[in-house]
Amino acid sequence: MARDQSDPTPLSSREDLIGWIAKGEKPPAAFRLGTEHEKFPFFVSDLSPVPYEDPRGGIRRLLDGMSWLLGWEPIMEGDHPIGLADITGGGAISLEPGGQFELSGAPVETLHQTRDELNAHLAQLKQLAEPLGIGFVGLGHSPKWSLAETPVMPKARYRIMSDYMPKVGTRGRDMMFRTCTVQVNLDFRSERDMVQKLRVSLALQPIATALFAASPFTEGKLNGLRSMRSEIWRDTDNNRSGMLAFAFEDGMGYERYVDWALDVPMYFVKRGSVYHDVTGGSFRALMDGKLAAAPGERATLADWANHMGTLFPEVRLKRYLEMRGADAGPASMLVALPAFWVGLLYDEAALDQAWQLVKGWTEAERQALRDDVPAQGLGAMIGGRSVHDIARDVLKLARGGLARRGRLDPFGCDETRFLEPLDEIVASGKTVADRLIESYHGEWRGSVDPAFQAFKL
Repeated sequence: MARDQSDPTPLSSREDLIGWIAKGEKPPAAFRLGTEHEKFPFFVSDLSPVPYEDPRGGIRRLLDGMSWLLGWEPIMEGDHPIGLADITGGGAISLEPGGQFELSGAPVETLHQTRDELNAHLAQLKQLAEPLGIGFVGLGHSPKWSLAETPVMPKARYRIMSDYMPKVGTRGRDMMFRTCTVQVNLDFRSERDMVQKLRVSLALQPIATALFAASPFTEGKLNGLRSMRSEIWRDTDNNRSGMLAFAFEDGMGYERYVDWALDVPMYFVKRGSVYHDVTGGSFRALMDGKLAAAPGERATLADWANHMGTLFPEVRLKRYLEMRGADAGPASMLVALPAFWVGLLYDEAALDQAWQLVKGWTEAERQALRDDVPAQGLGAMIGGRSVHDIARDVLKLARGGLARRGRLDPFGCDETRFLEPLDEIVASGKTVADRLIESYHGEWRGSVDPAFQAFKL
């Protein structure tokens, strides 16, 4: 989760909000990609979760070590480091509510750089974590721990969210404390470009969810799903999540997204270092100075940026687009996810062909697909075709897009190599989740414990 903003510039009109998004526009030559991924820390000796403070060496000690190793600036909340930031404008490390360790990668030009960044990050973590007996597992949902067993990080915004979640859904705390994702953030050059990319990526997000499904375990048992993480999002807070049906309506643009965001209930207003609970109030009320939980307060640029970061649709619009549909997984899949979307969205021919593929799908069909994929995975259907068949077509488009980009590494290899894990999934018809289920029934003999070693990052 991104670092909360603190810009006190006042907002005076709805046009300010629209303009904030529009400032994200870039010419294609300036397009970048930023990959974010989360993973679960665990103690290797007993597979227990790692709390913030622990005599053996907890999350805080890891953050202190990474700060020393990288020279990154600690992000503090009171006297607790809760993340790290590269003050030169690169990446950041943050903590999710249950201790999930997140790298928010720097904006880079190529997938080769993303791969190098990931490898460096994992090597740095290993250097610090191994002496503490800590490992990291890459899956979409914690395979073993109950909510009661899961640690809670010392972040005020998470206390506010945790208290609010049961009021708006049944799975919000599960989402916060027991899920991990990988996502990529991508640029747009104009409002029209944003709309086309948003529509294509929303429609195809369930295809990505199926390909990256990696969460068939809950509390030591099979949960009957391929992606428990995706299922959890179906009843977390539907006011701020989902498939954004309005994005496919005539007139979609920055203004329409802003109008939606204005009425999504807020979580908090941050003043100085203090988080004020304003759950249930709208940003529209804050703009008007009529937010009951914060009388007299007026909206600032920081308030808007923070609010936009607490909206959770399958694709999120800020000053870039965030692809939010995938489970975390093994290292190869953490690079395959940005490769999938860069190939589709950063090449005009691939983007146009992807739109031709999905433009005939109705709102009801898109929603049914999104609802079916967590359980059915590649077997889900839309328009008389299986996700498996559609994924084959979409991968072909992504491969073509990456090939036309022509971004080569020093050995002359282009970026299509990063799609190879997805090619193997399509060829075999077996996702990470399917292979986990097979192992559980086979050589793991009904135990999820081997998953910690098999998917250790």
